[in-house]
Amino acid sequence: MHDTTALLVELGSVILGLGIIGRFAGRIGLSPIPLYLLAGLAFGEGGLLPLGASEEFTAIGAEIGVILLLLLLGLEYSASELVTSLKTQYPSGAVDFVLNATPGAIAGLMLGWGPVGAVALAGVTWISSSGVIAKVMTDMGRLGNRETPVILGVLVIEDLAMAVYLPLLTAMLAGVGLAGGSIALLIALGTVGFVLYLALRHGRLISRAVSSDNPEMLLLVVLGLTVLVAGVAQQLQVSAAVGAFLVGIALSGEVAEGARKLLTPLRDLFAAVFFVFFGLSTDPAEIPPVLLPAALLAIVTVFTKIGTGWYASRRAGIGPRGRWRAGGTLVARGEFSIVIAGLAVATEPRIGPIATAYVLILVIVGPLTARWTEPVASKLQALLAGRGKKPAVAAGKPVPPHDMGAGRPMPSHDDLTPEHAGRDSRDSG
Repeated sequence: MHDTTALLVELGSVILGLGIIGRFAGRIGLSPIPLYLLAGLAFGEGGLLPLGASEEFTAIGAEIGVILLLLLLGLEYSASELVTSLKTQYPSGAVDFVLNATPGAIAGLMLGWGPVGAVALAGVTWISSSGVIAKVMTDMGRLGNRETPVILGVLVIEDLAMAVYLPLLTAMLAGVGLAGGSIALLIALGTVGFVLYLALRHGRLISRAVSSDNPEMLLLVVLGLTVLVAGVAQQLQVSAAVGAFLVGIALSGEVAEGARKLLTPLRDLFAAVFFVFFGLSTDPAEIPPVLLPAALLAIVTVFTKIGTGWYASRRAGIGPRGRWRAGGTLVARGEFSIVIAGLAVATEPRIGPIATAYVLILVIVGPLTARWTEPVASKLQALLAGRGKKPAVAAGKPVPPHDMGAGRPMPSHDDLTPEHAGRDSRDSG
């Protein structure tokens, strides 16, 4: 009974503390993810007040958090949207992978982690945070901008790539060798293809079988099915997270919408527990020695992500200002980086501290680059253009209206959304 009392006290304190942290983060306009990680560091091993009684429950809650994160992500997309994104955005996805996975892989090898650690760190630096980016775009009123579909397309490609990357990483972490890894990859590709086929051809039948007018029944069926499939996927070394993601893709229409509304609060609760648990498993004393490599890696991958967004937007015919906005918006890393590090930390414990520091840096820097990349790039471009030209007055030409005062060119028409066209705008919306 004493153990149960201690568990309830610790668990209640943790959940209450997460609620207070979340409200504080909302007040200051910051993602709560870095604060959750810091809370975990504060109360983990080597922290201020280690938690013992609720450790096992927190570990299970963290597993559920990963499953719900991927399920809700899958519910956001239909199979047809994924196929369309693959057809139109695959060059941008390839550039994204090369630019952003390569620094992590090189850093892992330079740190002496070997191929497995390099592949894991490559995933940490590769994948942007869909949750943080979606919130940033909503808060800044950019959902109607012309570059927004490009940003979402890159995120969709990354999310779908996880269905292949995670099983491969899981097989490598298990030490199954090249043959076993190839089999795991083939199983993952076959499973993803099969689920996409079912969702495209028979998605209505699947949704109808799961559908219920009773919210309680819908919640139980969807949650039970997801956990079951995640467990089977884990047994097949395809990754529980991928299994949950595929369940989300298979559901569509009203069923997906209803499940999303019911499961979002649960997702938020257990995802917070997951981030705290990751912080709990990291010794705070291990963070300061890795701050420098984490910061260097963050600086490099800020520029590579900006390059990704710029390239993807250029392919879509977006103007220069929209390209810079897209690049700055894609910088944030978050949940996926922690998921990948969480999988790898048992085999390569050194990845935990550097992944924590890296995510802490970029989850804070990401919203700043989303806001300031385009204005800074525009100012620099104007300064460089001004140095390369003689003053218009000296040449005997009238000064164009947009060159007066601020020295900042007028926004081009193709940078503006239809509702913004025809008016001067700072393009924040």
